[in-house]
Amino acid sequence: MAEADSTQDAYRVAYLPRGAADSLSTCYDTALLDLDGVVYTGGEAVPFAVESLRAARAEGMRLAYVTNNAARTPQTVADHLTRLGVPAAAEEVVTSAQAVSRLISEQVPAGARVLCVGGEGLRVALRERGLRPVESADEDPAAVVQGYGGPDLPWGRLGEAALAVNRGVPWFASNTDLTIPGPRGIMPGNGAAVEVVRIATRHTRTPQVAGKPLPPMHRETVLRTGARRPLVVGDRLDTDIEGAHNGKVDSLLVLTGVTDAAQLLAAPPEHRPTYVSADLRGLLVPQPAVQVDGSGHRCAGWLATAGAEGLELTGGGEAVDGLRALCGAAWSVVTGSPVSGPATDRALARIGL
Repeated sequence: MAEADSTQDAYRVAYLPRGAADSLSTCYDTALLDLDGVVYTGGEAVPFAVESLRAARAEGMRLAYVTNNAARTPQTVADHLTRLGVPAAAEEVVTSAQAVSRLISEQVPAGARVLCVGGEGLRVALRERGLRPVESADEDPAAVVQGYGGPDLPWGRLGEAALAVNRGVPWFASNTDLTIPGPRGIMPGNGAAVEVVRIATRHTRTPQVAGKPLPPMHRETVLRTGARRPLVVGDRLDTDIEGAHNGKVDSLLVLTGVTDAAQLLAAPPEHRPTYVSADLRGLLVPQPAVQVDGSGHRCAGWLATAGAEGLELTGGGEAVDGLRALCGAAWSVVTGSPVSGPATDRALARIGL
């Protein structure tokens, strides 16, 4: 029994959200920032993003913008950021289009034709690698690549991709995010278009994927930024945070995009961020530690415990500290007490999340 108790205590500590005595902008040399849902949504800046990024840069943190969205060129993204008030150069932008183009170039002859189903960002990235984008399965492509092409992507381009893939042409995808955040709500992402082609192959083919959370994207980011102590900053558990986990680097989840508090509590180990913040202001402040306190987990003035009806929360303070305490309690559950339930719903409602 003592050995079992010791194992469970070790488990409870291993998955705690980490604290930081100094601001994250001084603890890490480079922020690898996702864009959609983190810096902007649609054409507008996320609240507090611009001033937070400018302050982080002023404190010496380098900023790199890492996006699974392959539709736009790095220069277009940099221009957008600059208009929002965050001066950026094209060299500071890393896209999944660049990652997948490098992956393709390593497997096909130089100058090969590539059937491109996506936007200008994907075509520019292919040309950067010396590849020739084409639009028809009848142009003898050496590869097929799909990247997000925006809401106006012609249906016929998916048909051309399906024809080529069914003929045995190697198939690549910039990423497989099923959804993306937009100004009016959640919209279909490139992964939805990839599924259309997969259905047309009767589920017999699978593309090679470059984007987050997979290693090709992390490799591309490190090659282009030279980051030595990076911090991945994102809003998605299954891309940004899992990508950081795969790359063995630390991560910050911000709650300005697609992930909500309930999803965070239910996250498996590979989807658990190092730090949690309501928004990008989390880069500029210390992160309070979550500590084991008797049968519960404490963060600042909050105490979270796991009970028969879910997670219970007592105390008071900043809402995000309450969420961090709840994460400690939820992530330490091995067996027995449920993570979800009426008590959890009440706890989240109490902190407004």
